[in-house]
This record gives sequence, structure tokens and C-alpha cells, in this order.
Amino acid sequence: MKKIFTTITFLFLAVCMHAQQLNQVTFSNASNLSYFSFLVDQTVLVRITPDGKVLEWGTEMLSDRGNFYAPKLQPYLGRVEYYGQEVDSAFKGKVKSVGTCYLTYYGHYEAPEKVGKLRSVGNFQMDYYNNFDNAAYKGKLKLIGGDEIIYYSSVDDEAYRGKLKSIGSTMITYYSTFDDRMIKGKIKSIGSVVYNWYTSFDKAGLGGSLKSGLYRQNIGSITYILR
Repeated sequence: MKKIFTTITFLFLAVCMHAQQLNQVTFSNASNLSYFSFLVDQTVLVRITPDGKVLEWGTEMLSDRGNFYAPKLQPYLGRVEYYGQEVDSAFKGKVKSVGTCYLTYYGHYEAPEKVGKLRSVGNFQMDYYNNFDNAAYKGKLKLIGGDEIIYYSSVDDEAYRGKLKSIGSTMITYYSTFDDRMIKGKIKSIGSVVYNWYTSFDKAGLGGSLKSGLYRQNIGSITYILR
């Protein structure tokens, strides 16, 4: 009986850990990092900003007309808990759990640039660049689980300085200030996937829109979304 109980507990924990993963990375204007999304409970996502604040949680709504999803998540109707009055004021009142996934935060005893920011989402631990790091990315997420998050520095081309450079082994490149005005700063590649955009030399009205590639692309187990 004890062995059965232990096995069931192990399987439950394994399922929970498997369910919690960095699932999406979303960019605005096909250029600037907007948020990271963690899959925490079956189809439930938790979205956080690059500097560790929770934006929203819920499920994606798929359109009936093709592979299009509503930008805003549908409200999660399951159990959600919040930290009470008894905890550090840095995270008092913040969301504590969404379904089976627990969220923790850095308290006032931590480095000032971390106070109040997410420390973990489920089994994913997080760390941040400190105030002594490059100005282009200080305070932003540095580690998500075992993946290092790297940004372009303040000495890089102004079209992409401060923008997301890599997640783990997946590199991200952008069109530079030397490229056409309609595409400079836009994403050029994510991993091995290349994005081509219509320029100011193309038909009127097309400039800046995607010519080849997908706005929603799965690359290395993460879905990258360009809005």
C-alpha cells in the first residue's frame, strides 16, 4: 500500500512539473519583447513582464477563422490564491497560486533591484540582472530555470540595443539601422527561422508586414509570437 501511495505521489509531482514550462515568448511590433508565458496547469498560462511582474493568467481563445488567438487571455475559473497580510510587504496581496502552480517573490531582505519580483513560477527559479550590469538590461530577467536570458547591450546598434538576444541556445537577430526604414528593428531570425518583411520599395501598404515566416512559430519547444 505504501509503495502504491509513493508511486501515485511521484506520478502526480512528475505531471505537475511537466505541465509547468516556459511556453511562449511574445513580441510587440515584431520587435520589442512584451512578455514571457508559462504553461502552469493544462491550458492555463501565466504571463510575466521582462522585469518579473505578473501581467495576467488564463487560457487562450482560438478564433474560428484560422490559427488566430485573442491577445488577451480568457479568465481562469479555477482556484486562485493570494498572499495575505502575514507575509513580507513586497509581495503582500500578490497572486500565490494558480491552480496547482505556486508563485513566489523576492522579499525586502534581497538585493533592492529584486524586491517584489517573481522568484519562481512552479519549478522554475528566476534571477535578474543587477544595478551594476549594463544599463540596457539591468533589472531584467537573467535566468529562467536553466536557461540564460541575454539582451543586446547599450553599445550595440540602436535598432536593437536592449532587445532580447537569446534564450538558452536560441539566438534572436534583428534588422539594423542600415536596413530599410520599414523593417529596421524588426526580428530577422529566431534560431534557424528567418523572417522576411515587405520594405518601402514594395507595393504601397505592404511595407513592414510579414513577407515570409509565421507570426506564431514553435522553435525549440517555445512558441514565439510576433504581434
